[in-house]
Amino acid sequence: MSAYVHPETSHPAATGAGNWFRRTEAWFDARGRGAWIALMVVSFIFFWPLGLAVLAYLIWSKRMFAHHGTRHCHHRHADMRMGGLTGNAAFDAYKADTLARLEREQNEFEAFLRRLRESRDKAEFDQYLSERARAAAADAPANDPAEQDATKGSGAY
Repeated sequence: MSAYVHPETSHPAATGAGNWFRRTEAWFDARGRGAWIALMVVSFIFFWPLGLAVLAYLIWSKRMFAHHGTRHCHHRHADMRMGGLTGNAAFDAYKADTLARLEREQNEFEAFLRRLRESRDKAEFDQYLSERARAAAADAPANDPAEQDATKGSGAY
């Protein structure tokens, strides 16, 4: 079984004498997920906030839920997720074309949704204006000053 080398710890500066955190992280990575879990359990036993911090770090760094068979495989998949090349020219070209097509389709779909929202907003605004005009037309005869003068002059007080 090959030892997993975390991308951040493979840098020469990360393994320097002054960076104890990176050295410790690399030491636990070399021993696998079981070592991380043991650290978390021991941390919970002695000082629960530290155990909680280790658990949060394991979840945040995605070390807790890696489902790959070997650590080397995890490293390779992490490189591919970051957009690394696989070495297979045909697959890399296919992947680039597919990603470009998906990005183009996503942009077209977002433009469609934007037009759909704008048309819905316009329809709602037009409906509001027509309802307001209808309400104003219904109120206009009751508020007509000529009609009010005529009813006052008829002698009905």
